[in-house]
Amino acid sequence: MKKILVAVTGASAMLYLQSFLEMLALEDVIVHGVCSEAGEKVLELEHNCTSADLPSVSKWFDCRDFAAAPASGSAGYDAMIVIPCSMGTLAAVASGITSNLIHRAADVMLKEGKKTILVTRETPLNRTHLKNMLTAHDAGGTICPPHPGFYLKPETLKDAAMTFSWRLGDQLGLVMKGRKRWGREG
Repeated sequence: MKKILVAVTGASAMLYLQSFLEMLALEDVIVHGVCSEAGEKVLELEHNCTSADLPSVSKWFDCRDFAAAPASGSAGYDAMIVIPCSMGTLAAVASGITSNLIHRAADVMLKEGKKTILVTRETPLNRTHLKNMLTAHDAGGTICPPHPGFYLKPETLKDAAMTFSWRLGDQLGLVMKGRKRWGREG
């Protein structure tokens, strides 16, 4: 059973977070989470909820707790996904700055050679954003901006968000019940 750490930062795009967690709820995985203060604010603004209201996360860690399990490579996480990933969090990860548990956990995952996916959410991108993306990539991270697949003909925003969630699931090596793919019926 895979053990996944989901980190939530203060970028817009909580629709993708919700969809991703709903998809994970159907899988045989353990999901833990950490949410920044700004992430909580954006969750409230976009979904009228808190991190505690989100599906499939069995344990939430305080973003200020450097003694929490995700601060150590011995915690045994198979992957970490930062969804959505603010440009500030990207910059911290790219620079190795560990000023909160999200930054520290990403640093740990990269040093351990574990899958670290950053769902970067900003547009347009400036040169610093692009350099930070390349630096995080070169450190072992996967940069995965939230772009849904329209070739599967989603009919709603929720459907479009699910096409992106499936892409994330593919990155994590999940089989995913109900996953639609290009060129396959059903």
